[in-house]
Amino acid sequence: MSSGSIDAAPEHAPRRRRRWVWWLVAVVTVVVLAVSATAVGAFVKLTGNVKHVEVTSEDLGTRPAKVATKAMNVLVVGSDQRDGKNAKYGRFAGERTDTIMLAHISPRRDNAMVISFPRDSMVQLPACRARQGLPGQQAHIGMINESFNSGGIACTWKTVETLTGIHIDHFVKVDFTGFKDMVNAVGGVEVCVPEPIHDTKALLNLPAGRQTLMGEQALGYVRARYSLGDGSDIGRIQRQQMFIASMVKKVMSGETLTDPTRLFGFLNAATKSVTTDPGLTVGVMKDLAVSAEGLAAGQIHFITTPWRYSLVHAGKVEWVEPQSRRLFSIVAHDRSIADAGVKGGQTKVARSKIHIEVRNGTWRSGLATVVAATLEERGYHIAKIGDAPRKPQARTTIAYSSNGATKAPTLSRDLLVSRGRLVEAARTGRLVLTIGDDWQGLKELSPDDAAGLNGFDATQDSCANA
Repeated sequence: MSSGSIDAAPEHAPRRRRRWVWWLVAVVTVVVLAVSATAVGAFVKLTGNVKHVEVTSEDLGTRPAKVATKAMNVLVVGSDQRDGKNAKYGRFAGERTDTIMLAHISPRRDNAMVISFPRDSMVQLPACRARQGLPGQQAHIGMINESFNSGGIACTWKTVETLTGIHIDHFVKVDFTGFKDMVNAVGGVEVCVPEPIHDTKALLNLPAGRQTLMGEQALGYVRARYSLGDGSDIGRIQRQQMFIASMVKKVMSGETLTDPTRLFGFLNAATKSVTTDPGLTVGVMKDLAVSAEGLAAGQIHFITTPWRYSLVHAGKVEWVEPQSRRLFSIVAHDRSIADAGVKGGQTKVARSKIHIEVRNGTWRSGLATVVAATLEERGYHIAKIGDAPRKPQARTTIAYSSNGATKAPTLSRDLLVSRGRLVEAARTGRLVLTIGDDWQGLKELSPDDAAGLNGFDATQDSCANA
């Protein structure tokens, strides 16, 4: 086990239709406006930047009650409209959103949680009325992102409220160009790239290692899918959440908050790129910022709705119960995951903090890809998929360095058969799982296993597990 590189040719994950995910821009906007109160002198300028779309009670119908009355829940969607400056990313008519999320800010403004909903989630969609030239939506089982195409932001708002039982207060929609401007305004965002990236579709060429990405590079990095990890949308969501964490840390750092020019540049770019409901004014954002001035990066948590691959709808995912309902209840009632008793065992490292390289040590074609997908369902991060240098391997092995020693037991407990192997010369925090001929799969997940609810906070270092 070296620093984490694989010499053999990688197996390729099944190709899925490319989607563009721009929710991270809005999340950073919502969260940072909730903690950055120093630029309010430019109130009039920022107010003029924001565009508004009204969502009415007729659009939303019967709504869930607001339980935590002083909490703020903001629906976040990303637009990949391809005209004007965005045309170079590929043209198509209209506007789409493919990943949807919810930002929850506590009543005391002392913590925040950002929930991501996988765009391929098969769910029960509600009926939505036609509006603004859109046909509306009939009640049916479909992908969660259909609602935006059928009824716009109002239908998406209704869909998320219906599915989660969480009362939403406002929405934010963001586009491509705004993302690049926001990254540039803070002087770039640091990421860790485990291996060189050459992705023509994402217009991205990056060397390996720790580096600071500016707007165009950052956009390519969060767009890239098939050239990174296992090529799945879930893997891309995980990478984007890590990018948000790094960006939030940058914006909340002294070099941004104490630099009026840089901070105003960020807020100016953020407000120019968003569309909100009329109620989410810059004045509301300012008041939120003042009340949340002491919120720290470690109090901003990111999490993906618990999910698994669907056995009924090929290539799609479905939410895992009762974990999903428990997560939504936690948010609706403004309880922390730790206080709700869903964090799981305290002695093991959370799956969400473990990066795994999966190697196929058998002659069973595609096995590493299947195993990687299953591990990803459990909440692990898949760094790479490939073949073992030598085949066949008789035994399934988890190789780890001294930096990864605390993580290996978590993976071992999930596998029916495996043995550990310490590689003293290695320094990577990544685990390398080599699948042997004795492979028997993963243990069945206990119904009360809530480890999948363990997200991470904005102090997370994207290079820590590289």
